[in-house]
Amino acid sequence: MKYAIVEISGRQFWIETGKYYDFNRIPTELGKQITLNRVLLLNDEGTILIGKPYLESVKIKGKILEHLRGKKTIVYKMRAKKKTRKKQGHRQELTRVLIEDIIVT
Repeated sequence: MKYAIVEISGRQFWIETGKYYDFNRIPTELGKQITLNRVLLLNDEGTILIGKPYLESVKIKGKILEHLRGKKTIVYKMRAKKKTRKKQGHRQELTRVLIEDIIVT
């Protein structure tokens, strides 16, 4: 089993080939190829490579499938004894990426 741990937009993801993941919005067109180069760890059939902080020899190729919005989150703020209430909704802008290949050079 080949997998990698990648940092994207300040968050870390466990990534395997052939699966899709939802990242924060990446401003590119649909169907375009992207390369993820902030690889922190790579496990290739039991051989583990750890970056300091990143692995320069590992690239991950992906394809943008769609842009979407996440589930609605309710933000409710209330100050006790002040009759102040504020209710807001938030939907995070996401990009769905299909991981095609993990390349070790």
